[in-house]
Amino acid sequence: MSVLVLDFGSQVTQLIARRVREAGVYCEIVPFNKAEEALAKKPRAIILSGGPRSVYEDDSPRAPQSVFEAGVPVLGICYGEMTMSVQLGGKVEGGHNQEFGRADIHVKSQSPLLEGLAESGSEPVWMSHGDKITAIPPGFSAIATSESSPYAVIADETRRFYGVQFHPEVVHTPRGATLLSNFVRTIAGIEPEWNMHAFRAAMVEKIRRQVGKGKVICGLSGGVDSSVAAVLIHEAIGEQLTCIFVDTGMMRSGESEEVVSLFRNHYNIPLIHADAREMFLGRLKGISDPEQKRKIIGAAFIDVFDKESHKVGGAEFLAQGTLYPDVIESVSATGGPSVTIKSHHNVGGLPDFMKLKLVEPLRDLFKDEVRALGRELGLPPAFVGRHPFPGPGLAIRIPGDITEEKLDILRKADVIYLDEIRKASLYDEIWQAFAVLLPVKTVGVMGDARTYDHVCALRAVTSSDGMTADYYPFEHSFLARTATRIVNEVRGINRVVYDITSKPPGTIEWE
Repeated sequence: MSVLVLDFGSQVTQLIARRVREAGVYCEIVPFNKAEEALAKKPRAIILSGGPRSVYEDDSPRAPQSVFEAGVPVLGICYGEMTMSVQLGGKVEGGHNQEFGRADIHVKSQSPLLEGLAESGSEPVWMSHGDKITAIPPGFSAIATSESSPYAVIADETRRFYGVQFHPEVVHTPRGATLLSNFVRTIAGIEPEWNMHAFRAAMVEKIRRQVGKGKVICGLSGGVDSSVAAVLIHEAIGEQLTCIFVDTGMMRSGESEEVVSLFRNHYNIPLIHADAREMFLGRLKGISDPEQKRKIIGAAFIDVFDKESHKVGGAEFLAQGTLYPDVIESVSATGGPSVTIKSHHNVGGLPDFMKLKLVEPLRDLFKDEVRALGRELGLPPAFVGRHPFPGPGLAIRIPGDITEEKLDILRKADVIYLDEIRKASLYDEIWQAFAVLLPVKTVGVMGDARTYDHVCALRAVTSSDGMTADYYPFEHSFLARTATRIVNEVRGINRVVYDITSKPPGTIEWE
């Protein structure tokens, strides 16, 4: 292991690993209370994440003392800086001025940690803390301050221990990635060897060793993750792999046909296409609660998948497009510190009755890394770059009960919306864009007739990481043109609105 990130419960801990990997250095996240096993792998640098607790509270989390005895560089971020300070002899107090949001740090002395930052003496950062370090440990010095934090950045250059009060991992700290790169590459001296070409070759060999001559079935959702996993596994073991595509009827227009064509015709991968649209609609009839919808869809998916899997005689392995954030969330859900703030239809693991061993070739990757791997494998750019689509699909983009009529209306509106985005050459600038069919109807006048039809909401967000985002600032002419097309071309919609909600750091889903 190159870099170990100890998680103290911050909602943006994953972003630390993302930024480190962007510097070409591999790292892993482990809950603070499960650190000893990870430390046995002898990481070359350690990062202590932020967290929601106060270090002076009873039973607040601490880093194992062995972290500071390992002889490797340590960087504490926000709560991580505070627990490091307290554990090494400093002092933290509450009741002082809080700092939330944008701030400026002022550099007092040079350090390799801050190389390339604050050329003018100050640097914009993102603060998020309510406590304050009032005394730093012996051997440390303050190398940067802010208006409310006399110890915004502290350093013990001899031991290579550093602490920052702000969050360098979020995009709101513009050059935070530079700071993290300085830590892992300059201070820890780790060479940038993490890339998708090397990962591909290593994973192909790993899959071959794990599977041997056994048969693998892959649950193909039609999304980027499972598709990349399937192509990678097929490269490793060829026709030992069979994909099962469960068609829920909740996909976007034309996507079912695209998946079948891509895997059967382009890659020649054995594929079972299970058309279960009627079953899914039947189970969802009359259901309005979004979490209940997710659970129903997840259970139905497993039922269909289990039935179809028996057509593949002698299958021993199940392949899934599990990503690293899923792994982290499953750990936190079973005793780690992170606050779980989202749920998915596929969280909860493999049902015991299926008796299959898991093959999860993407479990060490983030979403952007999966896209890079997809490009490395030669998947079509338009497919790899497609906007994220939740497993429950259109079912959670129709608040209220689900009907075939509503699905048809939403698909038509969504096609027009994305068509206009592509015509304006905006698709790749936007992280995710989609239409929502709201559970309300409004009275309108179209021509000489009164109408009583659905309201369609449009949403588009920009994001570099899928965890922090902002609405896309469309020109008014674009929204007017798109709304006019939807109202004119989609029977059943007489009003279109645009959602300008933003996402601050710490929130995750746009479903």
